[in-house]
Amino acid sequence: MSDQVAASHILIMHTGSERSSATRSPEEALTLIGEIKVELDGGGDFATLAKTHSDCPSSNDGGSLGSFGRGAMVPEFEASAFSLEIGASSDVVETAFGYHLIQRTG
Repeated sequence: MSDQVAASHILIMHTGSERSSATRSPEEALTLIGEIKVELDGGGDFATLAKTHSDCPSSNDGGSLGSFGRGAMVPEFEASAFSLEIGASSDVVETAFGYHLIQRTG
């Protein structure tokens, strides 16, 4: 089992999520991340979708979070990132920060 992964993500925040200034409701955020997932599954480019939609500053880098080890991310995010094959993208992952799509890049 790997001690390090590299990943990118798309984060959609909502009212009530940690560090959020978003005005969308949790339901609106879930709908939006679901629409992005459909676009991604239909062949959309992850980095482009991150730049267009993600509420995380990493969106400027196509969602790239670089490499990180166990314990660096919240448990739900970590579990998903470490379970993916390189190049694969997750289903919607909910954390205290909002809704994520995660792509393992290394």
